[in-house]
Amino acid sequence: MFNRLREDITSIIARDPAARNGWEVLTCYPGLHAIVLHRAASFCWRHHLKWFGRFIAYLARIVTGIEIHPGATIGRRVFIDHGFGVVIGETADVGDDCTIYQGVTLGGTSLNKGTKRHPTLGTGVIIGAGAQVLGSFTVGAGAKVGSNAVVVKEVPSGATAVGNPARIILKQDRNPQEEAAARMFAAYGITPNGDDPLSKALHGLIDNAATQEHQIAKILAALKCAGIGCETMAGLDKFDPASLNRMVE
Repeated sequence: MFNRLREDITSIIARDPAARNGWEVLTCYPGLHAIVLHRAASFCWRHHLKWFGRFIAYLARIVTGIEIHPGATIGRRVFIDHGFGVVIGETADVGDDCTIYQGVTLGGTSLNKGTKRHPTLGTGVIIGAGAQVLGSFTVGAGAKVGSNAVVVKEVPSGATAVGNPARIILKQDRNPQEEAAARMFAAYGITPNGDDPLSKALHGLIDNAATQEHQIAKILAALKCAGIGCETMAGLDKFDPASLNRMVE
């Protein structure tokens, strides 16, 4: 038990720049307290002391503001940062080295008792503040869920989910230093160059339209030089790609 506790404290110090020492983490971090109390509640739950398990979870909720059902499976070195408002459902499975921020829900969308209703998080998953991960599916190892995202489908390993409903940004090649840093920690699920894929698509369409406008202008100029008249439609000069790009940033 004490080895697990030391392991938890060490992992929190490594991931939270605000953590100054082990004593501070042990006494002042509700995420750690919630995990420790969950272990006691889970022990009771697995040994058919269901009411005691639920009661310990209830006390943990009062003290920490974090609600973890005693039936949930929590891996090693899981860090619930700030934590207030976190809800983890009965059949949720949280893998090792995951980071969960405040306001996160790992919820179920089915009313069928005895079935897997809640999500499974792979190793090293980061769930940003306010994110809602709802349903029985897997968020792959090393994946990230951005703050306030609503995820209702599987997220591949290493990908990032952003938006409501969440859209998937597939993993891109990065240099080894960036890759190592991202594996270690990415605050609130935010990663470098992690733009919303919808925003990227809109930027691409705007840039493509601007290129076509430039090409058409060159064709019109060539026609004019050849003595071929071509009527210019009103309003074409109002197209401003720079302004449109700023609107979708």
